Amino acid sequence: MQEFFQGQLGQSIVQLLPLIAIFGLMYLVMIKPQQKRKKQEEELRKSITIGDEVVTIGGIMGRVVSMKDDTDSLVIETGSDKVKIKKWAVASCNKSENK
Repeated sequence: MQEFFQGQLGQSIVQLLPLIAIFGLMYLVMIKPQQKRKKQEEELRKSITIGDEVVTIGGIMGRVVSMKDDTDSLVIETGSDKVKIKKWAVASCNKSENK
């Protein structure tokens, strides 16, 4: 009787291995890169300073003229206009070289 239960336990583990492998592969292919990309975006937004050229997720391009850390927002100059945006809306940033 004991051999019967040990055989079924081993068989159950063998049946679970492909499922475990699929979840591991999904983590490596989908979740890990997404976490890395999110971390890079957060670092980009933290490194924005006055004078940097930014592009928002909506495609608006401009130069940062002021920042408010308490509201987590930026004021960018887009030619003759000034626009207030949230930092999370920044898609890319080109650092100014006048520093």
